[in-house]
This record gives sequence, C-alpha cells and structure tokens, in this order.
Amino acid sequence: MMKVVLPELGEGITKATVSYWFYKDGEKVNRNDDLVELTTDKTTFNLPSPCTGVISEIMYSEGDSVDVGQTLAVINEA
Repeated sequence: MMKVVLPELGEGITKATVSYWFYKDGEKVNRNDDLVELTTDKTTFNLPSPCTGVISEIMYSEGDSVDVGQTLAVINEA
C-alpha cells in the first residue's frame, strides 16, 4: 500500500486545490502516470503516481483544498 502525499511546494505555499483526477477508485495506474492535477495561488501542476498499482481510495474530491503532507490517495501496489 502506497500513500500519495501532497509534497512540499516551496515559496511558503502550504496548500493546493484538487482540480482533476485522471483516474478513479479501482482503476489501474502506472508509475509516473499523471494521477491528479493540482492548483495553487501561483501555478497548476500534475502529480505523478509514485508506483504501479490499483487506486484503492481517493481521499479528496475535485475542488477540495489539501494541506502539504496530507494523503491524497492510496494505491495498492502491483
């Protein structure tokens, strides 16, 4: 089980907003595939999957605000 965590964003940015999930619960994802699009006050970026596996749980919905260090999703590694 691998937790997908919102990493440090630098420049005093402490949170991001989930814009779009490229996958849904139960779908297979490959390592380095774009998993989720996030936005901050300064930029929009895609966070890649840290591993290959099946998404077992997405913790935040599109439009939700997430603090740095929070778990965005859980992937069961394959």
